[in-house]
Amino acid sequence: MSLRQMEYFVTVVEEATFTRAAESLHVTQSALSHQIKALEREVGGPLLERLPRGVRLTPMGRAFLPDAELAVRSARQARRAARAAAGAGGGELEVATVHGLAVGVLTEAVARMRRLHPAVELRLHEYVTEEELRERMARGIADVAVGFRLDDWPGPSWQIGEEKVVLVVPPDDPLCARAGADGDPVKLEELADRGWVRCGMEPWIEGQQFLDRVCGQAGFIPRTAVRVEHPTTAARVAAAGAGICLVSAHLTPHLVPAGQLVNVGPPWRRTLTAFCRSQPTGAAEAFLRVLREG
Repeated sequence: MSLRQMEYFVTVVEEATFTRAAESLHVTQSALSHQIKALEREVGGPLLERLPRGVRLTPMGRAFLPDAELAVRSARQARRAARAAAGAGGGELEVATVHGLAVGVLTEAVARMRRLHPAVELRLHEYVTEEELRERMARGIADVAVGFRLDDWPGPSWQIGEEKVVLVVPPDDPLCARAGADGDPVKLEELADRGWVRCGMEPWIEGQQFLDRVCGQAGFIPRTAVRVEHPTTAARVAAAGAGICLVSAHLTPHLVPAGQLVNVGPPWRRTLTAFCRSQPTGAAEAFLRVLREG
């Protein structure tokens, strides 16, 4: 099998349809289908199930995908590294992260990267959990990943800052009197009888969702009032009066009035980390400088 065939297969999986994959690869659908069929003959069975509106991996395809992705991503990364060593400008940059950081700390970093390096085409991959981010990064999905502290990542990593967690309260809540940098922090024990706005993208720590874990350590089980999918939605719903929620301070500008943001005591901060599979070059190295300076 050829690397091109594997790249075609990976692109079809990424784009979810043959039509979009063909457009992305700048080939005809018939040529793409021919290459996929040739690959399937070589591996000995179907890798993709053709559906009326897209494709789905077969069991053989699911088994084949991780190594195919790794081969394709490694080849792309090698090409970018060679171009960087040759002094070639422009190029592409693949960045992976979790959704909360994509709409938070990375927004300014991406904008600054575009201002400093307008010839670089940047693609951002967003994942729900840290586990998924790490697993996909290990398979070579991106040149650089941005997540939280890693103690056992086999490649290079860099601390680039911290994420502060704050409490969003309704506009008429008595806790508003404690908002602001000079306000008294709220201890979790004070919130045992409150209704919480929970987020589907809430991080998991050692098999527990973050809020369940920290509230359990404070001696109570949080009572869920509303469930949403995205942290930005959770912040807005809580700010409108539906409950309280914990959210990254990076997400709060333009989402929540400052008078409804209360610090938690003792302060909750998480280390932000950038990590790669190998030493970064070219656009990846430039983006790391942007992250570290920011």
